[in-house]
Amino acid sequence: MSETVARPRPIHLLPDLLISQIAAGEVVERPASVLKELLENALDAGSASIQIQLESGGVKLIRVSDDGCGIARDELGLALTRHATSKIASLADLESVATLGFRGEALASIAAVSRVTLTSRSSRSNRQTGVDAASAHGWRLSADTPAQPEPAALPAGTVVEMRDLYYNTPARRKFLKSEATEFAHCAEAVKRIALAHPGVAFTLTHNGRVSLHLPRTDAHGRAGAILGDDFLVGSRAVETGTIGGTRIGGAGSGPGLRLFGFCALPAHSRARNDAQYCYVNGRYVRDKLLSHALREAYQDMLHGSRFPAYCLFVEVDPASVDVNVHPAKTEVRFRDGRAVHQFVFHAVQRTLSSALAAGSEATPPDVNYASPPPSNTWFPRQEPLHLGEPAVASYLAFAQSANASSIAPYADDSTRPGALAHIDSPPLGYALAQLHGIYVLAQNAQGLVVVDMHAAHERILYERLKTALDGQQVATQALLIPAVFSVDALDVAAAEEHAEALRTLGFELAPLGPTQLVVRAVPALLQAADPAALTRALLGELREHGLTNLMTARRNELLASMACHGAVRANRPLSVPEMNALLRQMEATERADQCNHGRPTWTQMSIADLDRLFLRGR
Repeated sequence: MSETVARPRPIHLLPDLLISQIAAGEVVERPASVLKELLENALDAGSASIQIQLESGGVKLIRVSDDGCGIARDELGLALTRHATSKIASLADLESVATLGFRGEALASIAAVSRVTLTSRSSRSNRQTGVDAASAHGWRLSADTPAQPEPAALPAGTVVEMRDLYYNTPARRKFLKSEATEFAHCAEAVKRIALAHPGVAFTLTHNGRVSLHLPRTDAHGRAGAILGDDFLVGSRAVETGTIGGTRIGGAGSGPGLRLFGFCALPAHSRARNDAQYCYVNGRYVRDKLLSHALREAYQDMLHGSRFPAYCLFVEVDPASVDVNVHPAKTEVRFRDGRAVHQFVFHAVQRTLSSALAAGSEATPPDVNYASPPPSNTWFPRQEPLHLGEPAVASYLAFAQSANASSIAPYADDSTRPGALAHIDSPPLGYALAQLHGIYVLAQNAQGLVVVDMHAAHERILYERLKTALDGQQVATQALLIPAVFSVDALDVAAAEEHAEALRTLGFELAPLGPTQLVVRAVPALLQAADPAALTRALLGELREHGLTNLMTARRNELLASMACHGAVRANRPLSVPEMNALLRQMEATERADQCNHGRPTWTQMSIADLDRLFLRGR
């Protein structure tokens, strides 16, 4: 049987149209790709307002109108030509790109796979004639007909109209999704760009209906409009770096490196990574280096399959970042990637880790939750406050003020007494009571504070265990009555093999037989835990992951598990001093806003919130 041999073809130059269609395969993936390129051009033109009209998810029509500087009549044809741009002129310009677009391929690639019409009115003066182009009319040019531009009525700026995407490449059109899916991608492209340019107004219309309207605002307002007010409420602002040689936010960065924006607390994490927006010099990117730095910053506070939410902007010297590494310009390469990684990691970690009472000089008292309070009363008598607790006079003044506020009649419901405004109370206030043995109710100057006592104590123990282990100072507590319990033979072997490592963690174990162990000492921080359950969990981790992995990569997960076993449990009544001590420890603990699993440890309800709930003043 003879084999078919492909006949060699002579080397030849490709037609210009085919070259543009090949380039379009890299630049024009779907309608959202077209919209992104057109929006970047509009922003580079200095627009203050951009109107976007879509039909059929952007497949039938994409029209972008801006009020930027416009394009001169003689340059309209060049704008539709491959590798024609006003953004760069030399290699030096390419190595320090400060604009969103620069390659000069976008319009030509789009025109190769759709019907494009360009209408513009330039605001630049004509140097040859001396006539102000802004006082003249606009000009229109269609990519389908290479004729001269025609006069057109246009107030200012540029209108780019793309119709019938992939009309001449039907095979590519088959890969497009439904109209709703393509529109969702287009809307996301608008949101990504709008987040980085709050000073520009955007209006998005689909099939004649306004889908998104974003007026000009600041970064805070734009983030709230796109990501929602819930995102802002559950986020912390980041502002750190150096600008023009002036250091801000206490960052240890080099000159010209700045990070700002918002990062959501772990309690507001999501099941998907659909709320992660990262920008470099105003350009949305999906950079592996930055993603890794942010994932590491959240790692100690976010466990499981949850994803953090953030909207962060990195500003660097354009000469120190290469934006010409991906056709869609969604990836970048930093000259000193490690420095940028460490800067972003430490800045976000520091923001998320800040204690509620940063800078407080008072040392919170250690409270032993192991011994239960007297069982003859649910709320034990108020004992003298421990060393480090707020002054008795301050506490009594706060309580008396609260009581007076609660019983004093209001002459007018439209005004609320500011009885607590003058009291210098801690951030979490003072304990009032315990609810169902689970929640601590406290009152601060803003209103009501509700604390999940187990989650809060879990975070406190976790941070203290990390500090103790880092300093190799894990204090042990000998058990008055050693705990004896049955285990598997493999657990006994693991206890004997890793006896030294267990002592480092504060445990003293010994075998009593082939399937029995005795615990004689546990970490002092975990003395309230069930020693048998705590030891079983620890040995199970050792058997599953090995000592080396537990003491390195999984160290924090191990300590988090230990802290969970040692934290005060539900249905454990606390005295008022114990509850106040817990609040003070929370205020002095890093990352105290959430437990080791990313759940919130406390919430605040202001007086205004309570008024709205009970319809006061209506």
